[in-house]
Amino acid sequence: MRVIICGAGVAGLSLGRWLAHNGWEVLIVERAEGSRNEGYMIDFFGAGYDAAELMGLIPRLEEIHYVPGRLVYVDKNGRPSSSVEYEVFSRLEKGRLMSFLRGDLERVLLEALPKAVEVRFNVTLHEIIEDGSGVRVTLSNGAHESADLLVGADGVHSRVRELLFGGERQFLRYLGYDTAAYVFQDQRISRELDRDFVNLTVPGRNVGIYPLRENRIASFFVHRASSPALPESPCAELRRMYGDLGWLVPSTLAQCTESSGVYYDQVAQVEMERWSHGRTTMIGDACCAVSLLAGQGASIAMASAYTLAIG
Repeated sequence: MRVIICGAGVAGLSLGRWLAHNGWEVLIVERAEGSRNEGYMIDFFGAGYDAAELMGLIPRLEEIHYVPGRLVYVDKNGRPSSSVEYEVFSRLEKGRLMSFLRGDLERVLLEALPKAVEVRFNVTLHEIIEDGSGVRVTLSNGAHESADLLVGADGVHSRVRELLFGGERQFLRYLGYDTAAYVFQDQRISRELDRDFVNLTVPGRNVGIYPLRENRIASFFVHRASSPALPESPCAELRRMYGDLGWLVPSTLAQCTESSGVYYDQVAQVEMERWSHGRTTMIGDACCAVSLLAGQGASIAMASAYTLAIG
């Protein structure tokens, strides 16, 4: 049996590993030029943690795990308004809680793939043709491939969903917010944060600044937006939206450049009545995104991959 998986994110890589171990021939195609190594900070627990444990990945995930001292909220001038020890959240999950960069999780999953799994970057789907014997696809580079099963694991803006079910407007529920994230290096900010994950919150806007290893900093932004249309310059938009704030925000914004790997997107949910069509199905954010702000995307992706693989 052969499967083509569109998307080398958390869902696609997890499914590729499970199916390869079950004897499938696996091809993964990914539109990005290579593995995304950074991204934004996520909390990882629940069904995703259970799936990772079944995959034998917990020791490797512990190596990329960050253990913050506290979660702290500050006002626009950096004055603390509330805080809670990270250990409180860990105890609530009986120790089955981790925090790491989404890109680091994807890197671990990529490294865990069996060698027989083929991953092709910088390519996506151009056409899907189904018949009774299987599914045939034409890739964006002109190559043709066939398989017994095609899986769309290609995120909120799924190409597979677009080809099979139509444009994303009918499936995306825009929640009225934009979000952005990037990673940079700054020893002074790292020293000031110590081990705390700090969020500056004002009406309609939130900035998260989190210390990483080697004086690196992960930044995360969420703000109200009047339209789902994305700005031409993410960094210029962030400076426009957050430029009046104090504390560490000016120094953080100064590190934003268009070449620094800025992630910028709308905050949206995906709502579909059905997730499959013939020999094609979808998993993860492509069909059931609960929105980035829910903090469950990676866990749902890994759990859905496991469920599909053993079903």
